[in-house]
Amino acid sequence: MIQIRIGTPSDMPAVLELIQELAIFEREPNAVVVTADDLARDGFGPQPMFGTFVAEVEGKIVGMALYYYRYSTWKGRTIHLEDLIVQDAMRGQGVGEALYAHVLMQAQKDGVRRVEWNVLDWNTPAIAFYQKSGARVLDDWRVAQMDDVAVTKFVNQYFSEK
Repeated sequence: MIQIRIGTPSDMPAVLELIQELAIFEREPNAVVVTADDLARDGFGPQPMFGTFVAEVEGKIVGMALYYYRYSTWKGRTIHLEDLIVQDAMRGQGVGEALYAHVLMQAQKDGVRRVEWNVLDWNTPAIAFYQKSGARVLDDWRVAQMDDVAVTKFVNQYFSEK
């Protein structure tokens, strides 16, 4: 039986293990630099930066969803689902759907006007699941990112020229 509950600081080591498993799945095994202490501090301090739901089966955490609030100039308050992760051995057993449903229930409870997330174009099972649930997977938007090295380089260059 799958039990979904709000994550706690003591769950963050297990959440980190899931994040590391996702990084391997997404072919970036060395990309994770966040620690369990970072997650506990950032998710449960005086101004939490994110919320989590964890999925347990027989008392063991087997999945998690991490989300945070954003503001859209067109829609107002929205939720961004950063990651929904299920242990490989537990996929296909309803864990992901249960986590997804809890995030959407949180969005409904909070009255947000949109829930959004990213999905890799090669993750066809996830895309099919999201589309079946009623989500639109947009083809005409691209994700843009800058890591801390690129940010520093740009800022230094920009302000040295001014």
